Amino acid sequence: MADMLVKLYDVQEKRELYEKLQKKGICIKRALGLDASLVYRFIEENEFSARWVDECRVAFSFQPSTCYIAVKESRIIGFCCYDAAFRDFLGPLGVKKSERSQGIGEALLRKCMLSMRESGYGYAMIGWADPKAAPMYEKRFGAVRIPGSFPGIYSNMVGIEEMEE
Repeated sequence: MADMLVKLYDVQEKRELYEKLQKKGICIKRALGLDASLVYRFIEENEFSARWVDECRVAFSFQPSTCYIAVKESRIIGFCCYDAAFRDFLGPLGVKKSERSQGIGEALLRKCMLSMRESGYGYAMIGWADPKAAPMYEKRFGAVRIPGSFPGIYSNMVGIEEMEE
């Protein structure tokens, strides 16, 4: 699980992606502080890493929050944060299994990346990119793997000795 690097200055708005999702009743929006407990519950109910709740708490400590959510029929179906584990890092990102392969993850990532660029970042790190997702990051955002980046900035994390690349 290496980190990946994205050039934010190359990331473009993709209105057709958001319009396609809107036609399916899916809205991508910046989460409000009032949404925090719902995002935490979504993470727990969808069996994502418990540590993602901790990272989301950091995202919600900023004003405005650094968390975007995908909403369908007034329910959260996905989320993505930035500046949560570390400054200039994207993630965590999670989409409900039954809602995957529609572009929701890409839309959430794109919103986060554009917000990061508006905040003055030139590059973004995708920490410990899931090997299954890495091809999507490469294709959609031109992300490149950073050699030797495991465990990288996470080397001081409690329990790191139990993890493998």
